[in-house]
Amino acid sequence: MKFKTIFSIFLLLLALNFVSCGSTKPGKNPETVEQTEKQRAKAAKRSKKVAKKRTKEAYARYWDNQSKAARKSIKQNKKRNKRITKHKKKH
Repeated sequence: MKFKTIFSIFLLLLALNFVSCGSTKPGKNPETVEQTEKQRAKAAKRSKKVAKKRTKEAYARYWDNQSKAARKSIKQNKKRNKRITKHKKKH
């Protein structure tokens, strides 16, 4: 029983040691403010790109769910409104 307890505590401490070593690697932690800002900008750019992709997919999914008549009607209304605004600008 005593051996099992000591061995389990040893394994627990060993596991905690391996986990903490990964966070102190020099490659992951930036040393200067410029490196930190560069990493944050890169992460922001990546998240912005993912958000744009999700928005595009949602837009496509929305239009796929619409009926053909609804899509045609919206297209015609858009064209008609464009023509009306163009005509209003002339006068």
